[in-house]
Amino acid sequence: MFNAILIEKSQHGIFTRIVELDEAELPEGDVAVAVRFSSLNYKDALAITGKAPVVRKFPMVPGIDFAGVVESSSNPCWKAGDKVLLNGWGIGELHWGGLAQKARVKGEWLSSIPEAFSCQQAMAIGTAGYTAMLCVMALERHGIKPGDGEILVTGANGGVGSIAVALLSTLGYAVVASTGRPAESGHLKALGASKIIDREELFPSPGRALGKERWAGAIDSLGSHTLANVCASLNYRGVAVACGLAQGNDFPASVAPFILRGITLAGIDSVYTPGEERNKAWLRLAKDLDHEKLERIAQVIGMSEVKAKADELLSGWVRGRLVVDVNR
Repeated sequence: MFNAILIEKSQHGIFTRIVELDEAELPEGDVAVAVRFSSLNYKDALAITGKAPVVRKFPMVPGIDFAGVVESSSNPCWKAGDKVLLNGWGIGELHWGGLAQKARVKGEWLSSIPEAFSCQQAMAIGTAGYTAMLCVMALERHGIKPGDGEILVTGANGGVGSIAVALLSTLGYAVVASTGRPAESGHLKALGASKIIDREELFPSPGRALGKERWAGAIDSLGSHTLANVCASLNYRGVAVACGLAQGNDFPASVAPFILRGITLAGIDSVYTPGEERNKAWLRLAKDLDHEKLERIAQVIGMSEVKAKADELLSGWVRGRLVVDVNR
């Protein structure tokens, strides 16, 4: 038997609770994992609160990532005792996820935890940090270098934003952090931001079709009018990397910056990223992420705190990353 958070659906709606489950109830998979830590992401919060149709199969154990130790495996790539992590691949949506003490998954979904990280640190990074690394790699792939100009990070106090600020600053980029909580400026500067701007500079709608050139690149987790206004203010041949929709999934933009400044809008999907690229991202995180900054970003909570923290996360009151100790 093991403890898990379970989302169920009835004629009265969606409800979430902590339950005790039998291992026999775990879904099919060729690797069984004793989960040590998971995390609470924006998508998890939407699923747990029922505020968006994230879950596509009920009942569902939420949690789009986890880190733990292999208990048993019929997959030749893994053996008992291996330290593994999982990001995405539909867990917490179509397949039972990481907010539980046990998981059974396909071995092809798993990645090795780099030696530099413990299970707890791996989830302090989690899907948000892994996504941030994919965003940084996209900027690099499109030729954006530290000397090209400032890089804007929207939603900078969130999970993706916090780790993006830390990574970019370590790599030598000048980072402008956008936040709706100016009281957190000290925290963002400690992560490496050189400037802080109020999100209201980017939030208003509608923005201008073509604004003043301000940034060489941007990492955006908000979407909607913010992303449109970011694109309008990129430098010539600048690059915006989009990885979220916290403000909305619309994109009320103009083609003007694309055809007059030759900008690029690059999309990031962290869920089904091929194994080779995700492993490269985790190795880069082991090399480029400052461990002291990681300590500043994360806080650890227990399973009983997840539901309340999900509401706070959606309300924008959570700073950085929420690591879930599934045994607490």
